[in-house]
Amino acid sequence: MSTGVQTATGRFVWHDLSTTDVEKAKDFYAQLFGWETEVWKPGEMDYPMIKANGQQHGGFGPAQQGMPSAWLGHVVVEDLDAVVEKVPSAGGSILGEAMEIPEVGRFAIVRDPDGAVVSAFQPASEPTLPEGVFVWDELLTNDVDVAKRFYAEIFGWGARDMEMGDAGSYTIFTTGEADRAGCMKIQPGMEAPPSWTTYIGTDDVDASAAKAKELGGNLIVEPMDIPGNIGRFAIVSDPTGGVFGLFKSVA
Repeated sequence: MSTGVQTATGRFVWHDLSTTDVEKAKDFYAQLFGWETEVWKPGEMDYPMIKANGQQHGGFGPAQQGMPSAWLGHVVVEDLDAVVEKVPSAGGSILGEAMEIPEVGRFAIVRDPDGAVVSAFQPASEPTLPEGVFVWDELLTNDVDVAKRFYAEIFGWGARDMEMGDAGSYTIFTTGEADRAGCMKIQPGMEAPPSWTTYIGTDDVDASAAKAKELGGNLIVEPMDIPGNIGRFAIVSDPTGGVFGLFKSVA
């Protein structure tokens, strides 16, 4: 019989925004998406958790001094220590020591060979699998082949390529038959570093993008259709500088 952890292995299950202004970020996302926050105290620090559709999906925390605002996705692994051991030989690095969250699990922040950052998370028990808010995660990289080898080594992801017409090839990372994330090469003219982008679902990409601007955010990529009749997306930065995507599927 499969356990919940095995079922969730390789999946993004949580997203944190490390931000230069927690209150400003909370207000922006509450007005844009209707998110509520629920404070949890894992020790001395308050941790506002994102609550929507009756589920908890992520949280807000202060960015380390001098660091910009950024979203961080957490991917479930079965053995965090084994992942930490593999990362250097696979060409990546671990940022700091693995950390434990009482009654929740342990995680380590991984930097891949191109500099993109993601979290490996080993839950203490069967993880919750929230739906409907963070709908996709996508890696921008200078070398797709290196990324395929690295994430196969640390997360066990397979990969398949899709041709996207003029947009070139798009890679889907997989666990078995389950799609886990996307990957695309940074194209000439794209002013983006190697990074992971999390996409937040919306019923209307154009309306959400316009509202984000009204609330003090910036549009990095204007709303556009994805080739292949997949959906519509936009890339936004919040008023504190945290970058995320908006997405609506055609399905």
